[in-house]
Amino acid sequence: MLTRDELETLARHFLEAWNSQDVESVLACYTDDLVYRDPNTRGSVIGSDNMRRYLTKLFSTWSMTWSLREAHAFRDSDGAVILWHATFSRAGQQSRVEADGMDFVALRGRLAYRNEVYFDRAVLSAV
Repeated sequence: MLTRDELETLARHFLEAWNSQDVESVLACYTDDLVYRDPNTRGSVIGSDNMRRYLTKLFSTWSMTWSLREAHAFRDSDGAVILWHATFSRAGQQSRVEADGMDFVALRGRLAYRNEVYFDRAVLSAV
């Protein structure tokens, strides 16, 4: 089990990878057999090859930044609920929206094998 400090460091590392919008940096945070889901995926993205395709499309469409609000470790297994604040804008556009959300992240060591993202996708319609 991770300590609170280790968990917060790991959460910041994950968010920095996402902020880089570099596909390979993000994939380095996950196991090869990952299961990922967010309000845009219309179901689960399974495996690193599918995640690579998803991220490539996502990062070509959206500019995003993420900041950590809180991290809460699971009591009975490795993982956490991460509360975050994000900004979203369409690639190449100036207008942006902000949203708060959360991730459910299950870990093997320091890599996520399951990541479910929750936020109100309706805010994206404003950009």
